[in-house]
Amino acid sequence: MLLFWQHFAIGFSALLPLVNPLGSALVFLGLVGLQPPAIYKSLARQIAINVIFFFVVIELVGSYLLGFFGISLSIVQLAGGLVVAAMGWSLLNQKAADATSDAQAQVASGADTLNANFQEKSFYPFTFPITVGPGCIVVMLTLSAHATEKTLTGNLVARAGLLVAAAVLSWLVYLCYAYAPRITQVISPATAHGILRVIAFILLCIGVQIAWNGLSPLLETVLHIS
Repeated sequence: MLLFWQHFAIGFSALLPLVNPLGSALVFLGLVGLQPPAIYKSLARQIAINVIFFFVVIELVGSYLLGFFGISLSIVQLAGGLVVAAMGWSLLNQKAADATSDAQAQVASGADTLNANFQEKSFYPFTFPITVGPGCIVVMLTLSAHATEKTLTGNLVARAGLLVAAAVLSWLVYLCYAYAPRITQVISPATAHGILRVIAFILLCIGVQIAWNGLSPLLETVLHIS
């Protein structure tokens, strides 16, 4: 159970600032506009389902992609850890004004793609790239490689922790999107940005740890050769 909760915590903490349900809910609200609550709940349910399937597919196919391209686990951990750390550093130093302007830019760019049938847009642009983007793909591949254990039971438990983390994130997406009009009236942008800063620092630390886990065996190989 310790292995399960360890990978659950790592997966949830690494993916939460990238999915950013509260921030994405602001963009989602701007794209959908003034609509009945039933439409928000229906769209939120479909988007949450899309999010969990998105992560499951990456989790199942990711290891085969690494094998196909001949990429070792250590290299993936090192490169992916650096990417995660860079994302955390970028979010940590992001100004509130920049975050607001980025959300407004996404609303402006996505508004032209909408039509009366919101369900047709449940995957694009609501799920991808507004809710989960390319960064989520990179991080999930890295976490999947990081979850590789020596035994079959360990592998199953570690990957189950990641999938449960993805399921909890999809549930948070549903809550934030279904009740986006109410949430945006309660939580101020400054408060949401402060929460994001704390999570960004945790993401930075997770990235450094994953990179070190990949660098350690590489250094041992070099030292043994020397």
